[in-house]
This record gives sequence, C-alpha cells and structure tokens, in this order.
Amino acid sequence: MCTYLTSTERVAGTGLGAQGWFSIERAVVYFDHPQEAPVEHALCIDFRPGEHADPSQRVAVELDARSARTLAESILATLAHDEVRALGVD
Repeated sequence: MCTYLTSTERVAGTGLGAQGWFSIERAVVYFDHPQEAPVEHALCIDFRPGEHADPSQRVAVELDARSARTLAESILATLAHDEVRALGVD
C-alpha cells in the first residue's frame, strides 16, 4: 500500500553528487516503497537543487522508520544544544 504522503520544503545547503558539490534548495520527503532499501516501506528524502536545475542532480536517502525517527531526534537534539544555541542560529 502506498501512502502518497509527500511534502516539499525550501532548504538552504549543499550536497555532494556525482559531479561534485551543488546547492540544495528543496527537500522532498515522502513515505513509500523504497527503490533500494531492503524494507517494505521507507522514509525517503530527495535533496534537490532549484526548480529549473537538472532533475538528475540530487541526493536521495531511504531510511527505515526506526532510523528516520532516530535521525530526526538526533538532529533536533543537536540543534537544541546550548553550544549551538549560543551561536544565535535559528
């Protein structure tokens, strides 16, 4: 069963692809059948450049649900850490 749950977020960063580093402007997040991960369903994240860039230029990640939750918790804990907050970043 497919969920069709998909969200696209504007982000700012860089990713390393086959042709080197490139700017990332969008992250597409969805929960579906993975292409390669050895699980029935996965949280998939495609980090992509701007809208008019080459669609093959992306960084794709497929995580099982437990790994996705662990990663999300780790990201939030890191951003909430006093040392990071002291830098005044949002």
